[in-house]
Amino acid sequence: MVAVGIEAMNVYGGAACLDVRELCTHRGLDMPRFENLLMQEKTVALPYEDPVTFAVNAARPLLDALDEAERGRIELVVACTESGMDFGKSLSTWLHRYLDLAPNCRLFEIKQACYSGAAGLQMAVNFLLSGTSPGAKALVVTTDISRFALADEGAIEEWAYSEPSSGAGAVAMLVSDTPHVLRIDQGAYGNHAFEVMDTCRPGPDTEAGDADLSLMAYLDCCEGAWRDYARRVEEADFRQTFDYLCFHTPFGGMVKGAHRQLMRALYKAKPAEIEADFEQRMAASLSYGKRVGNTAGGSVFLALAGTLASGDFTAPRRLGLFSYGSGCCSEFFSGVADAQGQARLRAMDIDGALDQRYPLSMDEYETLLRGGHAVRFGTRDAVLDQQLIPGAWAAYQTGGRLVLDSIEGYHRNYRWV
Repeated sequence: MVAVGIEAMNVYGGAACLDVRELCTHRGLDMPRFENLLMQEKTVALPYEDPVTFAVNAARPLLDALDEAERGRIELVVACTESGMDFGKSLSTWLHRYLDLAPNCRLFEIKQACYSGAAGLQMAVNFLLSGTSPGAKALVVTTDISRFALADEGAIEEWAYSEPSSGAGAVAMLVSDTPHVLRIDQGAYGNHAFEVMDTCRPGPDTEAGDADLSLMAYLDCCEGAWRDYARRVEEADFRQTFDYLCFHTPFGGMVKGAHRQLMRALYKAKPAEIEADFEQRMAASLSYGKRVGNTAGGSVFLALAGTLASGDFTAPRRLGLFSYGSGCCSEFFSGVADAQGQARLRAMDIDGALDQRYPLSMDEYETLLRGGHAVRFGTRDAVLDQQLIPGAWAAYQTGGRLVLDSIEGYHRNYRWV
């Protein structure tokens, strides 16, 4: 059987960030509840950044590492997002243009809340396993931006604890039959889905929902998807089969709660055992999420990147991954990574890029929230003010990144800086 999976991956965490403890203090939020978020920073999207710039900036380093023949084998480009910019035109068309890919590509966009990235990866894996184009590669990119706090003062109060946890980011994955980073366990998956109105985006710039209902749906899906996985995979054991676990991470506390519930339900485990297991198998998965925030469709892969960056891969390790998307659909699947995958991921220097982000002051952050500078869905014409936050624009001058420059007749014009 041909091995398939992730050949290369990269995380792009933007150009500006905010200290979320400072934000919580500024908003007067309850600090014990804040501590449960397990957050340090979040990425804040600047006015001249959008889902396209995040996606292209995540993918470009992967494409630059390929020769012409290898680039020519990318035959499928999937953009995974709930932050789409048009009801018709796919975001993947922008990826295709600015990554200078060959015309014989299948391009489309997937929306299923935070499950979109897992859906895109499985779509790519099964395209390769079909054998219809031997040697082909697929590019799967998750990209999401949260701008929910722009609405008004009331919205900021309503989404109090979502504001510090909601971030922005993109994860690019090159999927092929040379899975250097993660070899997917073929046929090893479990799904759990049902209709629920937990969180949603009823308008292009509006988020709404019931946080408590979403928490319960996440927990139900985590157990249901795992039980479906265990039904399909002989002798699968949640505690013994996986060296590491990477879950969709709205915030660290939710991941910790899901792990605790499974350990209690499956093994009647005691608190000390649960805590030790979490530290051993899941703590590493939070390392990037607590610096970027919730990246929706990409967050499970941000957890994968964090595990690869800081885990012990002196021997091949099996990883269990859980993806949940509101609405809802979920999946538990697995794969194997080794030292080569860790070395390739570390070579992307994700930590270094996050360290170079511009740290926004609260005044600068609120300028972005209330200044009316954001380019809203459906904007017909605009010229972007790239000097709105001079320090943040200066952080962009390291070169090689795409920014939004203007919009003319709905057509977005980008440029490399």
